[in-house]
Amino acid sequence: MTTTATDTTSRTGIVAPAVRHRRPGVFTRRVMNPLVARLTRWGISVKGTRILEVRGRSSGQPRATVVNLLTIEGVDHLVSPRGTTQWVRNVRAAGEATLRLGRHAVTVTATELDDDAKIPVIRAYVAAWGWEVGRLVEGLEADSDDAQIGAVAAGFPVFVLRPSRP
Repeated sequence: MTTTATDTTSRTGIVAPAVRHRRPGVFTRRVMNPLVARLTRWGISVKGTRILEVRGRSSGQPRATVVNLLTIEGVDHLVSPRGTTQWVRNVRAAGEATLRLGRHAVTVTATELDDDAKIPVIRAYVAAWGWEVGRLVEGLEADSDDAQIGAVAAGFPVFVLRPSRP
């Protein structure tokens, strides 16, 4: 697993925090992601998986990846345990995406949460998906306190998803 981080300095001289990004390993890229993607395309969700389709910010072409959809009290969320990935950058640029499960597709608008609002969502995500993403979440557990989650929240992009109106 490769981790990349980039510090950026603004014109004011303030150094922004490093952008966190953890690349998937070979087994994940070549075996697990294709397997889960195929099941999801067939309409079989593995504990909330969806195919996220979003317009590429440079090419304008549709890009697809498997994501873990988290629903809390009827509101859908996307969390990126790998940090600022390509799909995160594309969703930020486009502001909307399509979630697919089999033939069913829903277009959603995506709003990124600030770090304080992420805390309960990250906690619920770790509780639901910790078995899969445990090594990616900086040692967090479902019972981690707010200070522990808040200390690493900036490295985990979190989006609230709302159905788009036609």
